[in-house]
Amino acid sequence: MSISTDIRVTSFAESLTIQRRVVYALVLREILTRYGRHGLGFLWLFLEPMLFSVGVLAVWKLFHATHLVLPLAPFTLSGYATVLVWRNTIGRVIAAVEPNRALLHHRNVRVIDLFLARIILELGSTTTSFLVMYGALMALDLAPWPADLSAMLMGWGALSLLSASLALLVGPLATLNDSVERVWHVFSYLFLPASGAFFVVSALPMRLQSIALWVPTVHCVELLRQGIFGRAYHGHYDLGFVFTVCLAVLVPGLYLVRYVQSQVEGE
Repeated sequence: MSISTDIRVTSFAESLTIQRRVVYALVLREILTRYGRHGLGFLWLFLEPMLFSVGVLAVWKLFHATHLVLPLAPFTLSGYATVLVWRNTIGRVIAAVEPNRALLHHRNVRVIDLFLARIILELGSTTTSFLVMYGALMALDLAPWPADLSAMLMGWGALSLLSASLALLVGPLATLNDSVERVWHVFSYLFLPASGAFFVVSALPMRLQSIALWVPTVHCVELLRQGIFGRAYHGHYDLGFVFTVCLAVLVPGLYLVRYVQSQVEGE
């Protein structure tokens, strides 16, 4: 009995090692395909979301500088950076299978690997750009040192987990039906005002607060800002609710990924 158990464990460990190598190779391929080997190349992986954040920050600085009690720069950056997390992650995973369909003829490459590679790439680039931008704001004395670094990282981590879970649900749906991609693009714009990126829950009327807290991204942004501003910010969040939503979308998402794999193998 012990021998067969050891064999199963070794086989599982080898499978994980193979998948790790495959995903790593796919990430590198995605970087080269998307950004190329010339010009700034790999740096665009981080500069692209940074430039988006700088542009939004400039607009807020021009038109809304007098409407916030909190420091404008970290408030704006913490808002728009969170938008990039869920929007870019889900948006990239939607189009993961079709341009890479030929790779699925390799025995060790599976649909889940294509999704994971893009999820890791997007989360890595947005996280790096956020940390670099926030560090630059602190160096320019435009943002405070995070009051609670652990809370800030937990908020970002919860949002990353939520985005990855949603991506693994929307991605296979879009692979099975092209109309899902069109619906997602429209929905992502309509969802911006409700995502929690550009408002403070405690500033809303009590009735709207309860409605806003039904949106899981709001909890993540609130925790992130609580970690940044500390006592100056009264955050409303429930990580249990966020993790419940993650589980609720991840389980059917993984089943859909498996179904897409079976459909691709049948072609």
